[in-house]
Amino acid sequence: MRLKGKNVLITGAARGIGKSIALGMAGEGANIGIADVNLESAENSAKEVAASGVKSIAVKLDVSSRDSVTDAFSAFMKEFGSLDILVNNAGITRDTLLLRMKEDDWDAVLDINLKGPFLCSKEAVRIMARQRSGKIISISSVVAFTGNPGQANYGSSKAGLVGLTKTIAREYAGRGIRANVVAPGFIRTPMTDGLGDEIKNEMKRAIPLGEFGTPEDVAGAVIFLASGEADYITGQVIHVNGGMYM
Repeated sequence: MRLKGKNVLITGAARGIGKSIALGMAGEGANIGIADVNLESAENSAKEVAASGVKSIAVKLDVSSRDSVTDAFSAFMKEFGSLDILVNNAGITRDTLLLRMKEDDWDAVLDINLKGPFLCSKEAVRIMARQRSGKIISISSVVAFTGNPGQANYGSSKAGLVGLTKTIAREYAGRGIRANVVAPGFIRTPMTDGLGDEIKNEMKRAIPLGEFGTPEDVAGAVIFLASGEADYITGQVIHVNGGMYM
């Protein structure tokens, strides 16, 4: 129970990696706010998380909207009274080659993947600075470090997230705030499960361990950073990619 009694807000947590993080942190005793643009899915996930015996609520959140972020954090604080950990997980992709990429596709990905964590981290820092404690953990990607054809917008947003995190870590260490990044590689999801065997085998050949990761692998790294075991770690990136990037 490494997170017993901690209050955690996770963005984009209604499904996928975010939901796995929520379930894993709840299993360690944390109370969880499931923040997602899809409120119905967030409510269903919050019920599943609460079955672990912790407190869990759903809040509607569009991370690209300052008003939505303010409202979501207000609702969270009204319910829990403090914010110990923020996980910036919400993200989207709109993949295409650079010359074909529309400006709208660039803006949409940057708004969710980078502006969103900026707005959410700003709200979190206001709260955590008063508490003189808190942790902000952001989910980047191996693509931020390697690049990937068709993902100029996504790779840029995830690389920017690393820079944002390191800046927060330097600016607010004196207020007891730690900020770190988890950068997943190829993770097993319904999307990758639906790929053909030839494509999956080609992707696996780029991974020294020869297998895709799981959402639980990512959750384990997040839980470690959120726990007291990582109190002397800030401004760092933990790569969860099977050796794809070293």
